[in-house]
Amino acid sequence: MSDVPAQPAQPRAARPPRPRRGATPWVIGIVLAAITVWAARGVQIDIPAIWQNFSNASGTLMQLFQPDYGFFPQTLSAIEETLMMAVIATAIGSLGSVPLAFLASRATNPSRALLAAIRFLNNVIRAVPDLLYAAVFVAVVGTGALSGVLALFFFNIGILVKLVSESLDGLDRGPQEAALAAGGTWFAADRVSMLPSVAPSFASQVLYTFEVNIRASTVIGLVGAGGLGVLIDNVRTFYHYHYLSLIILEILVLVLVVETASSMLRKQLAR
Repeated sequence: MSDVPAQPAQPRAARPPRPRRGATPWVIGIVLAAITVWAARGVQIDIPAIWQNFSNASGTLMQLFQPDYGFFPQTLSAIEETLMMAVIATAIGSLGSVPLAFLASRATNPSRALLAAIRFLNNVIRAVPDLLYAAVFVAVVGTGALSGVLALFFFNIGILVKLVSESLDGLDRGPQEAALAAGGTWFAADRVSMLPSVAPSFASQVLYTFEVNIRASTVIGLVGAGGLGVLIDNVRTFYHYHYLSLIILEILVLVLVVETASSMLRKQLAR
């Protein structure tokens, strides 16, 4: 047998250099911690004082953990009013947001001046909190569900116009350009090509807005805009925390039911 020549040893592959970890994460962490401490001192957060005064809240907490279920029949009308407010505000808000969303999208509005004006107007609408809207309308039209519906309407316009216009910006513009090249107007091209494409996203965002309205309608009632918020303000004024506990539990159940139903509808729309 002839001797087989020995194979030369293969050089080891050089290990890629490890990326150097600079001090950037530590610097960011230190800066964020410093900003947090500065903010806490600015608003005078005193954790030892919170712990020392915690015993003063023991009676309130005991009532909150003991809901009075006998109060349930007196909450039914407020729950019904809350749901009706959310339904009406979602319906008129979604209808009013469609033309504004098309005017606020670069993909569907060729006029830059009108586009800038609509976007500025919507930014102003979104900048005002729903509670402030409710306080203003209570002063204008009085206490009750009407002021709450008007407040939620403007609140919904701000949300839906923003979300729908961004969805329109992300759509494929091929069908729209084909319709324009065939001699169609911008309105016709948007109606035929863009509206059907954005419809599933729009329906999902309307359902999301309805969920938000359920939560918001319980808050704006604190200033007299109807719904469960008015009842919350009444029982809180007289320190009936066992009643308040039941209302909080009802809001939780209501939100969970609405969220579960809307999630099921979203899945159906996504198919």
